[in-house]
Amino acid sequence: MRTKSVIFHDYPPDDGDVFGQGRRERIGELTELYPDVINAGNFEDHVAALSEVDVIFATWGMPRFTDRHFSQMPKLKAVFYAAGNVKAFAEPLIQRDVTLVSAWGINAIPVSEMCLSQILLSLRGYFRAVRRYDEIKTHEAKVFRRSGVFGETVGLIGLGKIGARLRTLLANYSVKVIAYDPFLTPERAKALDVESVSLRQVFERSLVVSNHIPDLESTQQVLTAAHFGAMRDGATFINTGRGAQVVEPDLIQVLSDRPDLTALLDVTSPEPPPKDSALWTLPNVIISPHVGGTIGDEVVRLADCVIEEFERWSAGQPLEYEVTSEVLATMG
Repeated sequence: MRTKSVIFHDYPPDDGDVFGQGRRERIGELTELYPDVINAGNFEDHVAALSEVDVIFATWGMPRFTDRHFSQMPKLKAVFYAAGNVKAFAEPLIQRDVTLVSAWGINAIPVSEMCLSQILLSLRGYFRAVRRYDEIKTHEAKVFRRSGVFGETVGLIGLGKIGARLRTLLANYSVKVIAYDPFLTPERAKALDVESVSLRQVFERSLVVSNHIPDLESTQQVLTAAHFGAMRDGATFINTGRGAQVVEPDLIQVLSDRPDLTALLDVTSPEPPPKDSALWTLPNVIISPHVGGTIGDEVVRLADCVIEEFERWSAGQPLEYEVTSEVLATMG
């Protein structure tokens, strides 16, 4: 008997259709796919059909299931989530031994690519030169020490999916990579070709610091004035981790005192910052509206990931992106 499946999501696909470009059809070839897309709003309208569902393919807008949902889907065995963070809905599934897969590793691709572009520009002094050029309107704007890419030091905070992928991308450039990660073993540091250092040393030694700390309660407010104040002349701080990891008043104070520094913030706390926040007005701060994730035509990579995982699961093979309770505890 063929596996019976359904797609769950509840988002306007303005940035791309996750199950578009033939992916929905591929799921239909592999399973008996229910024709309607389900969400929290229309769930009750489709209860009769959902009682036979074995597998859910989902993306943004996946609801958190309660006992009521599980009682109406007694045959549910697995959820394949074509997006990243699953913390909002994962726990009830894991508790009931429903296999949960997330494409969080694939979602690391665009974030690491964006960080790479920001790192390369920062090493050339691009952001500092641009704001000086706007101020003085002459080529004197670029007269400060600009190391370039060759031989410079880049610091990574956190070597999870994004940090590790970014390090791989940086291997194509002549830079030294140092990193802080409390879970980094000597063996993994050697495999990634990074020097393991303290958090303070990352800020002291790097011309660019890129934050990829996982989003955990224990990692909130860990980046303080002591770190930002220790940054080298002309250094750049990139944050695509979480805004809550930064003591923002400290960051604002240091950046106010040191116009040589640059902060590129794709995340803040809250998002967006309050209208009266100095982050909007400081010339050495660039805020982007959390654009680092998967967008546009990229989104089908998320579907490709979970479709491949479904095929492994169907064949009884090990899964690459399964979310267990242990994995969930470390996910950002």
